[in-house]
Amino acid sequence: MIWNFIMEFNWFKKKKDKNEDKPLEREISELPDSDQPAGFFNRLKKGLSRTREILSTDVNELFEGKRKMDDDMLEELEEILITSDIGVQTTMDLMQKISEKSSSISNADQLKGALKEEIRSFLNVQALTAEEITTKPYVIVAIGVNGVGKTTTIGKLAARYTAKGKKVLIVAADTFRAAAVEQLAIWADRAGAEIVRHKDGADPASVAYDGIEAALARDVDIVLVDTAGRLHTKVNLMEELKKIKRTISKKLYAAPHEILLTLDATTGQNALSQVKLFHEALGVTGIAITKLDGTAKGGIVISICNNFKIPLKYIGIGENIDDLQDFDPVQFTDALF
Repeated sequence: MIWNFIMEFNWFKKKKDKNEDKPLEREISELPDSDQPAGFFNRLKKGLSRTREILSTDVNELFEGKRKMDDDMLEELEEILITSDIGVQTTMDLMQKISEKSSSISNADQLKGALKEEIRSFLNVQALTAEEITTKPYVIVAIGVNGVGKTTTIGKLAARYTAKGKKVLIVAADTFRAAAVEQLAIWADRAGAEIVRHKDGADPASVAYDGIEAALARDVDIVLVDTAGRLHTKVNLMEELKKIKRTISKKLYAAPHEILLTLDATTGQNALSQVKLFHEALGVTGIAITKLDGTAKGGIVISICNNFKIPLKYIGIGENIDDLQDFDPVQFTDALF
């Protein structure tokens, strides 16, 4: 039944996706410094409003004229979860849990409570926080496809670490994209971080090696290595990433300590294939999801965590430095309903 539904639903979904607004990235020099006019939770809730509208509104409508869940209602719930981009496998896992509790669910609030409880169990994969990092220098290699916001994520992370009193070095190993190094240099200046850079077209692995060498000489706490955005399906580009990782390991034992994959929430289920291929090639240890503001595909967060058990470390809901925050499963599920 579910596969037939997906095929029938595909036309509607494509039509809706064409009309979905895609946030535009402005030049770094134009970005305003945020004074946090509203709490992050309120902004997250606002950012997830389109996803919440699908979940909450449709769940409320399930109980119109009914007092208990039945098979028809469970089938409708299944469709609602798929619509929010939670994905087939994760939806099936959720439905199994909800079905077991269905006899005790008699209203929309109880169903939402049960969904939140089960979703949180999928999201609760722990990762090291900045305060728990004791290795020095701690090396983070940032990876991802083109246009996901990887470079700006690095800049925001640099600002977060310097605000915690860490000495940060950014390594500009994206030597191919036009103005990539200049963009990072602006972020480094704003964040109060140092930067290691080579000329355009330099060997990225060589830049990474020199970056680690500089970090050791300068007594740096955190090293953030930027890499060129690449299609996860291009074998030669993935091999280049492996070379960067090997080069860093040769210079500093056990490094890199973290492989951080940045994903764009608006890509929906396509993000799953990105995680799969990058993880197989490099061993992803953490994920940052950007552009959650305004997307109807917020359910992809649940799908990623459930399918891969890789810690989701950061979520982004805007362009300002403080719009990248630690991922909180409780806060996220509260914002969804």
